[in-house]
Order: sequence, then C-alpha cells, then structure tokens
Amino acid sequence: MMPKKNNEGVRLVRVSRDHEGQRLDNFLSAQLKGVPRSAVYRMIRTGQVRINGGRARAATRLNEGDEVRIPPARIRGEQSVAVTEQVREQLRSAIVYEDSDLLVVDKPAGMAVHAGSGLPWGLIDALRQDRPGEYLELAHRLDRETSGCLVLARNGAALAHLSAQFRDGRVRKYYLCLMNGRMPQAVIEVDAPLARRPEDAGGHVEVHAEGKPSRTRFRELRQFDDCTYAEAELLTGRTHQIRAHARHLGLALAGDRKYADRESLKRWKQRGLNRIFLHAHRLVLESPNGTEREFDAILPDSLRGVLDVLER
Repeated sequence: MMPKKNNEGVRLVRVSRDHEGQRLDNFLSAQLKGVPRSAVYRMIRTGQVRINGGRARAATRLNEGDEVRIPPARIRGEQSVAVTEQVREQLRSAIVYEDSDLLVVDKPAGMAVHAGSGLPWGLIDALRQDRPGEYLELAHRLDRETSGCLVLARNGAALAHLSAQFRDGRVRKYYLCLMNGRMPQAVIEVDAPLARRPEDAGGHVEVHAEGKPSRTRFRELRQFDDCTYAEAELLTGRTHQIRAHARHLGLALAGDRKYADRESLKRWKQRGLNRIFLHAHRLVLESPNGTEREFDAILPDSLRGVLDVLER
C-alpha cells in the first residue's frame, strides 16, 4: 500500500508521567505508528520536532509536562508487520527475570532492539505483539549483533527510574568479549574520548580529543596464543564503546565487522565464529522498589563453542 499523508497537521503533545524518562525517538515512534524509524530520525535531525519550543536530539529524555511538537508525517499502511510465533517463543524462553516493574531479556544476537534501517520489526515490537495491551519500553539498548541482558520497563515510573540510572552511569554493566591479540597486562582501563567519524554513514566511532568522555575497564579472563578472553566493564555508555576502545588498544574484537580487519574475520570464521564475540553477561542496578538487583545471562552456545575450539 502506498504511503498516505497524515492529515492531522502539527500536534503539540504533553508528556504524561508514564512517559517521563523516555527517549524522544522512542516516544515519537509510539506517537507516529507506521512511520519508518528513519523518517522519525530525519524529523528530529532537521528540527521539525521540538521540545518546549527548542530543538532536541533523538536521545533526549523527556520530563513530565514537556510539550513535544510533532509534525505531520507520511505513514505506511495501517497493517503492522506480524512477528512469527517462532520469534515470539524464542523471546519467551529468553526471559531472565520479570516483575511488575521490569522485564529482563537475554537478547539474541542478530536481533535489533527496534525497527528501522530497513528492518520491519525489532525485539520491542515482537514483545508488544506477544503481550498486547501491556506497557513495555526499552530502558537502554544493545547493538544488533550483541547478545545478552536487556532491560525493559513495565510502567512509566519504572521507566523514569531505570532511565535515570542508565543516563547517570549508576548501572554496572559487564560484557564478555574475545580480543584479537594478547592483553599486555591483566587489567587495562581505557580513558579515551569517542566521537563519530565525520561523514561516516556506517556509524563508526573513534578516539578523538573532541569526543565524549569514555571509559572502559578490560579484565583478562584467559590468554590464548593469539587472543584474549576478557570481561569489559563499561564505566560510561557510548555507542560502540567497547568495540572502539578494543580497536584503540590494537585488540579489535573477534568477529567485529566494523572494527576488525578482513584477515582476522576470515580466521575467526574458520574457527566457527560468525558474529562479533560480545555478550552482555551481567547487569547490577537498583530496582524501582529500592533494592539492588543483579541479572546474569550465560554465554550462548555459539560463543562457548569458539572457546572450546581454542581450549583444545
């Protein structure tokens, strides 16, 4: 069906308590159902979307009472993309923890967290289809190829609470990774600002003096002949932070199509690795009821098998 014009014109929407702490892009996607996510980002980037009269970024967090200017948009047909029962069952079996405030899922590698960039649906869409009528919002994100712990809020108050923790760096985040080469010491803390490469449509980031402050702590777990199995602790939360900092050390992650060289990708494929070796295995946060909670997601078989090959 051809796109059609939304005839409502410009709308001014007041943010309710349930949406406090939500990212602007996610808020708009919910308000403009059927609008491609790429179009949502274009509206924000070109200043068509305003918060309290001012321009904002996609990652801007909303406050209760904010007034969001939403322009008219071209929408797809009314019928949404149906997520298969197989995918929905996969996500049901991937639930790590659930209560009235939050849902923790062991996100499968290769599954985007939301639709966009040519993808008709993402994890959040699949869960919403599986749980019609329920409140579900992403508290943070993981790269499409990264597996592991992903937290979703189940009500507005929980979203505000969790979003503030992620934004303020109060959530402790630990990843398992395999690095090309041997770490020269058991613990390395990288304190190097990161910025997007200018004119780079691929979304690469690199160490740059004018970038955003970024810190990652790598801890060696095991050394092999030509690689290091390590835990990476995110001390800040920038896009591709672990991947870019590993490359900065000259130890790009195994299977990383964006930051590793082609020869290393070929070698890892021969060892059975067909994805980036990066897994969000542990999160520690304060739940909305005030208690500290720790969540773990075991290393998936696809990555465990690579370690088994290295250990032979």
